Amino acid sequence: MEAIERRRAAADRVRTAEHAVERLKEGLAEFGVKLPSLRIDPVSCAGDEPAPLVDLGRCNIDTALRLCAVLAEKESGHDG
Repeated sequence: MEAIERRRAAADRVRTAEHAVERLKEGLAEFGVKLPSLRIDPVSCAGDEPAPLVDLGRCNIDTALRLCAVLAEKESGHDG
């Protein structure tokens, strides 16, 4: 019974991570930012009790600069 509960909790953590990845993709897309490697790190999901990590991945310099611009816009919006 305990093993079933652990597996269920592990599956819930993976689903939560999947949901976070989707929300990040959607939120970034609203600002024209796409992180092509955004995903759940599969290695962190291995084992009986996974601790999923969200891998923000790699991006080209144009994407990195766009992300910087979005963050700067948001920051300046909070100041005024």
